[in-house]
Amino acid sequence: MPKLSRWFIKAGLIYFVLALLVGLLLAGAGFIQLPSLVNGLTPVYFHLFMVGWITQLIFGVANWMFPIFNREEPRGNETLGWTTFLLLNVGLILRGISEPMLMTDNITLWGTVMTVSALLLSAAGALFVANTWNRVKGR
Repeated sequence: MPKLSRWFIKAGLIYFVLALLVGLLLAGAGFIQLPSLVNGLTPVYFHLFMVGWITQLIFGVANWMFPIFNREEPRGNETLGWTTFLLLNVGLILRGISEPMLMTDNITLWGTVMTVSALLLSAAGALFVANTWNRVKGR
């Protein structure tokens, strides 16, 4: 398995565990008194699960299993692949931090961080498509 695929899949597994923990925290909020920031974790839970776990798993397996691009670059541009990994994870971490913090007084700061997060996640998706597109081909 290629190194980049391993990193995508292992990062996805970490986000899966984090999503489960956030889900438990959200479930516990109905039974015990928790800080108000917990109320902002519902979107974080879904992002950790769908982007962190599912998307990274898909990216990792696609990088590994899709047909080779060519002999020199069997999985496309390696730098583009690592840039995708970096942008996706930085964007997701920023999203996970900024979403609950929007409930604080500094909405302008956290709204800006959330916008940067969305741009990073979108760029990661676009780079993945650009790097993978030519690997989807017929025989």
